Amino acid sequence: MQLEPISGEVTVRTALHKSSMRTILLMFSSLLCCAFAAAQQDLATPEVPDKFNLDMEAAARLNPKLMTQSNAASGRYATGRLVFERLVEQIRAPAGVKFTWQMRIVDDDELNAYSSPDGTIYVESGLARLAGPSTGLWAAILSHEIAHVLRRDWARRYLYQKNLENGGGSAIVLGDPSLPSASWASSEKASADMGRFCRQMELEADREGLMLMARAGYHPDFVPALHHLLHARGIGTNRATLYAMHPCWEERDHELSRAYVVASIEFERRWPEFYASPGGNPPVVVFAEEPTVRKNSSKEWEIQIPMHCQNLAGAVEVVLHAGPTHGKIARLAHLPGSDEAGPDDVRQLTGCTSPRTTITFSLVDTAARQKPAAPWTDVYVLDAWGTVLARTDLPKLPR
Repeated sequence: MQLEPISGEVTVRTALHKSSMRTILLMFSSLLCCAFAAAQQDLATPEVPDKFNLDMEAAARLNPKLMTQSNAASGRYATGRLVFERLVEQIRAPAGVKFTWQMRIVDDDELNAYSSPDGTIYVESGLARLAGPSTGLWAAILSHEIAHVLRRDWARRYLYQKNLENGGGSAIVLGDPSLPSASWASSEKASADMGRFCRQMELEADREGLMLMARAGYHPDFVPALHHLLHARGIGTNRATLYAMHPCWEERDHELSRAYVVASIEFERRWPEFYASPGGNPPVVVFAEEPTVRKNSSKEWEIQIPMHCQNLAGAVEVVLHAGPTHGKIARLAHLPGSDEAGPDDVRQLTGCTSPRTTITFSLVDTAARQKPAAPWTDVYVLDAWGTVLARTDLPKLPR
């Protein structure tokens, strides 16, 4: 069943690793892949013993190879290097641990970043170009990886995995737990525990990275802006799984909502004149929720997209995209005027001034009119220059 617009009313309601690098994934903490998992109680994070140095030994063995596969951050990436240096100036390193801070660019066109336990941060060139001249986006990328290093998350993950391998937290008990043969280790439960632990580490690194940004003069809103920018380009997945190592974008928004507020307060305390901060004014951030679809009559449908905007001066455009597949235009920086923006796309402008703005599209079944049309697949939110700020999937319309 295909639909086309019959009206465009706006209803406002009150409320809101690539190639060889993958072979050493256990050593690094990736920033940008994501998958959904339901919120659960936090797991106990292992403390790193004072004399534990396996993480540093691993870095010493593997970094020579990684150095040959990467380049110094210079030339077009000089903005990133300057932001990195400013962030490092704000670091409060743990006692007894010495890091060798440096930033490297991996020229592979991928959209990712990861860190070595010794303090080397690797940013893949696709992500580096996406950040471009924006000091705030660079800060969002680098602060997360710096937080992983400071927390010694490679060591924590190693220790937690060893605990699971020894049966800790993965035993299933049968009958009397006092009997020697009353339990066995469940590999599935261990994998689920490991996934939950890694997602927890990612969120903790996000929180500490937000505070590092605030101290260094970069508004915390650049973090959700980066997440939404990547989500709009189809980076990551929304598949629900207990074994995912990274939280999905929606989970990050939810779990970090309080951290955004706390870090923003700290930023405002240190930088009362936003425009004078190293990162400048905060970016426009759009939180687009899952659309709802309902049928009003035999031939008419209503699609509603709840959304919330921050730091917006002016208007944003909401686009109901029609295409053969979800996220086909996600790789483009701009939607209007591209070959992917077809004649079936429907657009509305909104000031998005309420805590919760709901955009309503009224559509009619084109099958009844014998007019072929592509299926409606995505909702995009664009700024005044046509840059994609947010994307959300449209539920499949029932026939």
